[in-house]
Amino acid sequence: MTMETPRAGLLGTLLAGDPGADELDTRILDAGLAEFETYGLRRVSVEDVAKRAGVARTTIYRRFTNKDQLLQAVILREMRRFLTSIAEATEGLPTARDALVEGFVVGLRDVRANPLLSRVLQSEPEIFLPQLSMNGGEVMIAARGIIAERLRRAWPDGADDFEVASEVLLRVAMSLVLVPGGGLALDDDASARAFAREYLTRMLRRPE
Repeated sequence: MTMETPRAGLLGTLLAGDPGADELDTRILDAGLAEFETYGLRRVSVEDVAKRAGVARTTIYRRFTNKDQLLQAVILREMRRFLTSIAEATEGLPTARDALVEGFVVGLRDVRANPLLSRVLQSEPEIFLPQLSMNGGEVMIAARGIIAERLRRAWPDGADDFEVASEVLLRVAMSLVLVPGGGLALDDDASARAFAREYLTRMLRRPE
């Protein structure tokens, strides 16, 4: 099957995965991730991924039109793992504030620990950053929707701006990774949790 980058229902796709993906898709994406983590985005070719996956280059081209589409598929899968981690960490928490705080802490920790992101931000940020806005920001919108849904579930009669709060949370976390240092280092879970509880929870308000 050909894995086109989703244009609709991306939120569900990110959480549920691609129902049409098979073992060969997984092997190709695993190989692509390993290559990109090791050598960066610019140096890796489809042939390199094919060799690592143990398949012919034409096999990859039948499933992914080009290297850019393969890279997007790898990034979408990493984003799925990231959002699943946040969803699991915020499931069943008693308040929206708790969900926002834990979502921020887990999200920041996972982004910082991601080998692919760490590798390319060190060497090729000018190539990777445009990938974050692929499809006109659909990934950001989907991620925002997933976090907002968790907040709304914890506080069904509360704030009416969960989407805004969720996007701010995501953008703050990404900025801390993209521009490290400064006065908001937040180097561990405890400092990130204290910051989120003191400042980010202020975005949650009751409707007037």
